[in-house]
Amino acid sequence: MPATLVAPRITPDTPDAVPSISVKELWSGERKVALYASDMPGNYRYRRGDKPQLLAWIIQGAIRLGLEELSRSAAYAHSYRLLSLSNLATGEQIRAHRLRFPNSRRLNRAESIAHLVALGQDPVSYSAAAVARSRRPLVEGACHCGSTGWTEVCFDPYDPTAIASQSCPGHNPTGHLPGPSVSVIA
Repeated sequence: MPATLVAPRITPDTPDAVPSISVKELWSGERKVALYASDMPGNYRYRRGDKPQLLAWIIQGAIRLGLEELSRSAAYAHSYRLLSLSNLATGEQIRAHRLRFPNSRRLNRAESIAHLVALGQDPVSYSAAAVARSRRPLVEGACHCGSTGWTEVCFDPYDPTAIASQSCPGHNPTGHLPGPSVSVIA
């Protein structure tokens, strides 16, 4: 991850200088990015009883990146995944994702391992704040929707005027329709 490779690693002088981070306060995307940025070996295979080590790597990666960058990178990765699965990722978005996460095998492995933390023995669930952050869409690079959340799609190749709107999975993953503003005058 570029932030891990370029940014100097800061070793706090005292234990009090280490920020307090709880894995419960991180959603699965943030856990994935934290594992990606941690010292977790690239060929790591989960074994029963490894959960404390996984939690330590997640905390290590979160501290290494900082919570703001961790949250931002996780949101970018999640939106990119939705765009990619919908075949709507642009070249600019693909390049930005590859620059942010140059080792795709490590990212996939980190994602698989991150899900194990929330499952199995002694699961670590997500806080309400973590779930709320998981719903924040962020897209790197130009998007087909022009950041509006909607794209125009022609569903009939024989009638180019048959255009409909489709929600952008990156900017508007829930397909929320903007409604009219309502004001109440008493």
